[in-house]
Amino acid sequence: MKQAVSLQKLDKNLSGQRRLRACHECDWVSALPRLHAGEVAQCPRCQHILVRRHYRPAQRSLALAISAVIALLISVSFPFVSFSIKGIGHSIEIEQTASMLLSFEQPIVAIVVALSIIILPALYLFSVIWLQLVLLFSEPKMKHRYIARTLKHLDSWMMADVFIIGALVSLFKIAGMADIQLGTAFWAYAVFAFLLLMTTRSIDADWMWFAIAGEPRAPAQTKTGQGAAQQGLTGCPTCGLIHELSKNGDNHCLRCGEHLHARAPQSLQRTMALLLASTILYIPANVYPIMTTTTFGQASNSTIMGGVIGLIQHGSWPIAMVIFIASILVPIGKLLVLSWLCLTVNNAHQLSQMARLKLYRITEFIGRWSMVDVFVVSILVALIHAGDLISVTPGPAALAFASVVVLTMLAAITFDSRLIWDNPQPELRPLRGKKV
Repeated sequence: MKQAVSLQKLDKNLSGQRRLRACHECDWVSALPRLHAGEVAQCPRCQHILVRRHYRPAQRSLALAISAVIALLISVSFPFVSFSIKGIGHSIEIEQTASMLLSFEQPIVAIVVALSIIILPALYLFSVIWLQLVLLFSEPKMKHRYIARTLKHLDSWMMADVFIIGALVSLFKIAGMADIQLGTAFWAYAVFAFLLLMTTRSIDADWMWFAIAGEPRAPAQTKTGQGAAQQGLTGCPTCGLIHELSKNGDNHCLRCGEHLHARAPQSLQRTMALLLASTILYIPANVYPIMTTTTFGQASNSTIMGGVIGLIQHGSWPIAMVIFIASILVPIGKLLVLSWLCLTVNNAHQLSQMARLKLYRITEFIGRWSMVDVFVVSILVALIHAGDLISVTPGPAALAFASVVVLTMLAAITFDSRLIWDNPQPELRPLRGKKV
């Protein structure tokens, strides 16, 4: 089969020549060891995982992706959740969490919700299925390189797991006022979220790119144990291939076609601009109501912090902590940490490069979880419609807060962490004291 042939080629390549990588988080050049299934290769300087080897990677990813698609089809075909209050009942399907926002003139929020929970995950899974089938039974072509590139760029924007947490928070918020019934789609989507996560982790990118386009030799002058930029080289952030940078600045990866730079152009300026926009939007996101609840004709506005206080007053401390951390602490923390990194990255700092990189990794990882509150609003708006008895509508803060989440995620992406390592850490000098 094609799988066995590709793996044999990879093993021969590993034993025949050194396969070099430049870490895209710290720029350190190192040689990949020969790996067996279940093993990983880490950057010796920053411990970033360069390669994660899987057993039968194509079959594994294909099986998980097909299973995830089946779970997604079930979740969009049956009721997601239903509620009843004083004889008035209502049920929703998962796609209504986005479509109902359009009825309240929130098209941007609706698009963000639809993309993150259905459209982008579906696109990712169908791309995985198509690509793995090609690698198993056919010869990959140029278009398949673009599909493989797409997989990496979609990863951060799929939020099925965050949506499930948002659904649980929503149900806890209204459990005391109505009877809640979880539909077939709820459980199917929970399974889908798990399978989607497993699919993303099953992708052996190193094997995949070798199977698609082989691996050209690294430039002859490449040396391990030092940075790529100081050698006039750079590593492709998508497929990992090391390239020599041309002086005209028009550099593209020979294997995947990604545009290459020694450092992302205007990384700090772009990151700071996105952080400034996020900071400005974070003010209306907290001042204006994120949703309005109408009970017996009486409207009650709820801000993000007001919702946290309300949950505490009703004894829902765990849910209040989830909302407080995801909607208050995480955005503020991201804004502060990324701003501090931008301001200090061009100067030597007493805090080690590794410590600063860990801070960056944390901010990059947790940013998407702030979407919990946006998903809570989308679910409650779609679910709670009981006429004059009770209803929920989105507030102006929903758009502002969704924008904050997206912009801070973009800020983390545009920040080039390799800049942290360009200035050496100053040597610590012993404190001078008086002799006693």
